[in-house]
Amino acid sequence: MELNSSQKRAVAHLSGPMMVLAGPGSGKTSVIVNRTSYLIHEGCASPSSVLVVTFSRAAAAEMKERFLKAENINGTDVTFGTFHGVFYGILKQACRLGPENILSDREKQEILKELCTSYGGEQGTEQDFQEDVSREISLVKSERLDLQHYYSSCCPDEVFRSIFTAYRDILKSRRKLDFDDMLLGCYNLFVKRKDILKLWQQKFRHILVDEFQDINKVQYDVIRMLALPENNLFIVGDDDQSIYHFRGARPEIMLNFGRDYPGAGQILLDVNYRCSGNILKTASRLIGHNEKRFRKQIRTPNQEGIPVRIRSYQNPREQYRDTAQEVRAIAEKGADLRKTAILFRTNLEAEGLIRILMEYQIPFHMEDQLPNLFDHFICRDLLAYMKLAAGDLKRQYFLQVMNKPARYFSREALPGSLFSFEKLEEYYQDKEWMLDRILKFRTDLRVLSRLNPFAAVNYIRNAIHYEDYLQDYAEYRRIRPEDLLEMFERIQETTKGLNSLKEWEDYIKEYTEKLQEQAARKKNKGSEGVAVSTLHRVKGLEYDNVYIMNVNEETIPYRKAVLPEAVEEERRLFYVGMTRARNVLTLCHVMSDHNRKRERSRFLSEAGI
Repeated sequence: MELNSSQKRAVAHLSGPMMVLAGPGSGKTSVIVNRTSYLIHEGCASPSSVLVVTFSRAAAAEMKERFLKAENINGTDVTFGTFHGVFYGILKQACRLGPENILSDREKQEILKELCTSYGGEQGTEQDFQEDVSREISLVKSERLDLQHYYSSCCPDEVFRSIFTAYRDILKSRRKLDFDDMLLGCYNLFVKRKDILKLWQQKFRHILVDEFQDINKVQYDVIRMLALPENNLFIVGDDDQSIYHFRGARPEIMLNFGRDYPGAGQILLDVNYRCSGNILKTASRLIGHNEKRFRKQIRTPNQEGIPVRIRSYQNPREQYRDTAQEVRAIAEKGADLRKTAILFRTNLEAEGLIRILMEYQIPFHMEDQLPNLFDHFICRDLLAYMKLAAGDLKRQYFLQVMNKPARYFSREALPGSLFSFEKLEEYYQDKEWMLDRILKFRTDLRVLSRLNPFAAVNYIRNAIHYEDYLQDYAEYRRIRPEDLLEMFERIQETTKGLNSLKEWEDYIKEYTEKLQEQAARKKNKGSEGVAVSTLHRVKGLEYDNVYIMNVNEETIPYRKAVLPEAVEEERRLFYVGMTRARNVLTLCHVMSDHNRKRERSRFLSEAGI
């Protein structure tokens, strides 16, 4: 593409530190590719001395492909890679590591499952607990935090510290590295072995970093060491699109770049080639409310286009149905549905929409693999209760719910593969208070057996006091009980209008198969139909037509965003979603959800709509 004046200035920068502020749709990849060529052709650098680093294999592969095409060559000595890939390559040579030393995702899950169950008790068996612990382990490593002074947000501190220590010891005994160890190991190597650091400094004389706003502390520290002594560090990013705080990304690293490198150059790529004038102006008004950012004036050569559309609905189902009808109308006019996206703040919100898309037979694909709502432990618990009530007395179902809420039943009370009230009563025959609990459990199952799924779920929640268990679980996990109750209500919503457990199981089976089909289709054939995605996953993509669902308080911004910096990240996330749209942007909010009144998001007023 023909470069504009600011792009040309960025490409022609020869040496020393430089920060390029690249707004959405401003052609940052073209700048990186063209500058790589410029360095080589102007004689500033040999191909083998140039490192281009980014965060995903796909992004690294795309930049390399575009570079090869621009140069009309089949191969190059320029290193295009991810942080993990480059840092692992350094460790591999220094420490003689091989593929057998890399911890696979499956092995990591198995280790954490065992440790969480051992140290976390009943709560540790739940998958969401194991996933949260995994994220916190990654955070502690990437931030190089002192474990003794780290306070867990997902479980009691002593439980997390025990799991972390045991996990670290297991990896050490197996001589395995996880993804975070590749970064941390490289940092420690460079700190301890200045001779090895010097060799890599001599190799990589020019370093270009893409998506710099997503960098974390350990990545930044390693890159800074590598760039010495010339500091030919060329960073490209947009502080307004820093949305991965939960992965350790810190926008302040980019904001403080000038402090770390006094006299560093700064160029703003101020032309957005993607969005219509109205979409860009609306998004710019929104992000202007953030205080901790570089002030920018972004313009576009595109037409003004239609104003950003705002839609209000009574409830989510009405919102999803109306959106599906409009998407179907777009398809009937011959439009390519791959150029339309429907976006959510969280992936669990998508279940209601997917149900409607299936009903309307609208093809869709998911930009990320959405978790199955029915895999959640709450759904498994509800199904276990209902299966026991229906006479399916497998021991696993009883073990799933025997102490939800606490009844103080012991696993030793039930030998064999089948559950039996008689065996349970025999085990506790000399404990009157336990026999009373068994009788209550038996009576509850008898009542459940006569109820339709929706009524049964209500009974489990209130009469069996399952909600009390969720309150206790939330306290242990240090999460809001409302989050679990919302999940409970989402699951209960799927039982409406069904007459039997079998009908609900058939629906769950159909929904699960549809998700699996979508994943397989995307893997084998690529993307088909309308895109369904979270706001996080859609960064870097663009569409003609974008819908953002549930633009309500407690969703956008998310309810957990309480501190000012968290609200600013939520604003950046919404900005990212808005600027995915080229021509038409539709923002939807609801008046109520699960019989609760909902307020439209403050971000809508901030954007001037």
